[in-house]
Amino acid sequence: MSENENGRPVEILLAEDNPGDVRLTEKALEKGKVLNNLHVVNDGVEAMHYLRQEGEYESSPRPDLLLLDLNMPRMDGQEVLAEMKSDEDLRRIPVVVLTSSGAEEDIVESYDLHANAYLTKPVDFSGFVDIVGSIEEFWLRVVKQPPK
Repeated sequence: MSENENGRPVEILLAEDNPGDVRLTEKALEKGKVLNNLHVVNDGVEAMHYLRQEGEYESSPRPDLLLLDLNMPRMDGQEVLAEMKSDEDLRRIPVVVLTSSGAEEDIVESYDLHANAYLTKPVDFSGFVDIVGSIEEFWLRVVKQPPK
């Protein structure tokens, strides 16, 4: 496995309330080529606390990438996107919406809120591994990101 260009593991925040999808993402990232640290939060409120390094997350690393589910309790993914992209300190963190919704209105709203990509979760494991591998290859190996 390779590290990012700074010689450290890539920090990934996964905002996902479905334990099965969390396990699939973990397994898919384990098969990947980039050394990473996956941090998981279960809803949008926790995601914002993590991103702002509040409470139990005050010493958490700033993520290099957020994988965001739309359908979460307490605060959904669209609300997280809106808050992030209106916050000068958080808006440059790339956000990949990874959700089961293929609804056109969700896609349009996510891009209107400045999501960097929108992907629909495949139903089978090999498809899920392929999607996560594509995310890893593009966002963590190809794309040049601004400094933190």
